[in-house]
Amino acid sequence: MTHRRLRKTGFVYQRPDSNAWWVGYSHAGKRYKESSHSTKKQVAIDLLKTRLAEAGKGRPVSEAGKVTLKDLRTFHTNDYARRKLKSTKRIGQAWARIIEHFGPEDEKAITVTAARLEEYVDARFAQKAQPGTVRNELAALRRGFNLSQRKGALLASEVPTAWPQVAEGARREGFFERAEQERVRAALPPDVGDLVEFLFWCGWRVGEATGLRWKNIDLKAQVIRIETSKAKEQRTLPYGTLDVLVKVIAHRREVSDEVQRRRSIVVQHVFHRNGEPMGSFRKSWITACVAAGLGREVREPDTKDAAGTVIKRGSLIKKEAFRIVHDFRRTAARNLSRAGVPEQVIMRICGWKTRSVFDRYRIVPEADLREGLAKLAGS
Repeated sequence: MTHRRLRKTGFVYQRPDSNAWWVGYSHAGKRYKESSHSTKKQVAIDLLKTRLAEAGKGRPVSEAGKVTLKDLRTFHTNDYARRKLKSTKRIGQAWARIIEHFGPEDEKAITVTAARLEEYVDARFAQKAQPGTVRNELAALRRGFNLSQRKGALLASEVPTAWPQVAEGARREGFFERAEQERVRAALPPDVGDLVEFLFWCGWRVGEATGLRWKNIDLKAQVIRIETSKAKEQRTLPYGTLDVLVKVIAHRREVSDEVQRRRSIVVQHVFHRNGEPMGSFRKSWITACVAAGLGREVREPDTKDAAGTVIKRGSLIKKEAFRIVHDFRRTAARNLSRAGVPEQVIMRICGWKTRSVFDRYRIVPEADLREGLAKLAGS
């Protein structure tokens, strides 16, 4: 075995069973050996110099092989929990997509290169993912890398520095007119219908409304107080000033009281299903939108006879909704603005902390633009 010492801190050598040159060095009382995968001694010397420089920064690069995608996800989710951020479901979905593409959870983090990141973006767009979704997924992965570097699990040289740029997608412009909202509500289960009525008027996030508890409501004063929100601010909604919200809250109290008597339980949530917290209602939402004329059924081609008459309707493939529940936030912002409510008050009611985010939601529909031009023509 041939050795060559380098500044008395490491050495390069050849093993009897290999033509490749290897490097050996010590760090923090532990010995490390690594193949240069080259038959050229100079390649091994250069590798050793690199490893010694990295070890001088706190940790040998060989330790990077122990950091997996699961570790990055754990760093990220723990950071969210520690800072008490609200979008844990969204980052969970983002990491599920990341793991699905890059490999199993035990895939080494250092295998995620700039080229693979570009491939990831292309693959997600091929799957018809929205630009905003892809941006959020990349942000989750990047945050995981940054946290791993901050914790010393990875060095700066092991963290990707070139990240794909994803253009911001077109803003959604879905709105509900009152008649449309009433048709959707009528086609929904009663408990979900009450939730939809509440969201139409106040424009809250779905998670804020489904997480609303009776302890947050002063029934006598007719005021709702949220202790924490996504914007990390206390929110107050004096719902007593709007009769329709008074009726919704009163009805939910009646429903909750009935469930408590029947099941002998304490119902904590305002919007619930038979006393249980309200989970996802995506399927019933899509079905209701289709029934209300705000969606469609996608079917196989119809079977026709020689004369072109349909003899068998095509099998149902799926149902699609043209609106999403989040459109109620845009709707509420528009309606409040139409009513002459000051922008700062709208932001407080709906829960927007910054003007830039608020501006993305207060999109002016074409009907309002036509009305504005009509006023100009008549002036």
